[in-house]
Amino acid sequence: MRFSDFDALVRRLSSELPADFLEGVAEIVASPKSVPHPTRADIYTLGECIPLPAPAGEPAGGVQSRIVLYHGSFQNLARLDPDFDWRAEAWDTLTHEVRHHVEWRARAPALEAYDRAVEQNFARDEGEPFDPAFYLDGDSPVTGVYEVEGDYFLDRVVRAPPAELELNWHGARYRAPAPAGLRLPAFVTIEGVAEPPPGDLVLVLRRRPRLTDLFRQRETFTAVVAVTPVSAPAAQI
Repeated sequence: MRFSDFDALVRRLSSELPADFLEGVAEIVASPKSVPHPTRADIYTLGECIPLPAPAGEPAGGVQSRIVLYHGSFQNLARLDPDFDWRAEAWDTLTHEVRHHVEWRARAPALEAYDRAVEQNFARDEGEPFDPAFYLDGDSPVTGVYEVEGDYFLDRVVRAPPAELELNWHGARYRAPAPAGLRLPAFVTIEGVAEPPPGDLVLVLRRRPRLTDLFRQRETFTAVVAVTPVSAPAAQI
């Protein structure tokens, strides 16, 4: 898509947003720039919500923002994905950045915390060191389950590494022997469930947080385990 067409698309999508959400948004613009991720290949920043100083005459605590969508980043991702949907990606990016603005105005940090969770989940997926508590900033559809960009984390607090893994997923119960060398905290990617989520299904085993955790960092254990269904019925989660 040419820049002129992308700019027209951004303006058209902006006109579809509720006016209340745009209070304090100074402008929404398309930029020809590409913004690559500083360390990860094939990842680009598609948009940003940039805070601005409050204009003269406005209260000092007023929040003003400038929202930018980067055409060059969209182009680079489109080259990598033949099914890239320009309109859908532009809409998702625009509404994401507007949500940033709305939450800043409401002094609600949830979206920033979720963005940090996404970054840490990339590190996990790439086999790099990551914060073992990151998933707790994801969305939680039910108690004990957290979602970060299609990956689902089943949170289990245990006193010691178990000899056997058990979990409920989508109304079914599953079991598997614990992987060799299991230690806490552990991120065990689960394979073999009948109805898998869009991304990874990860069983997280951790101890209850303690004061000493502030002064030492534990190496995170990771493994992949294939589970088998258990015949007894289980409550859905």
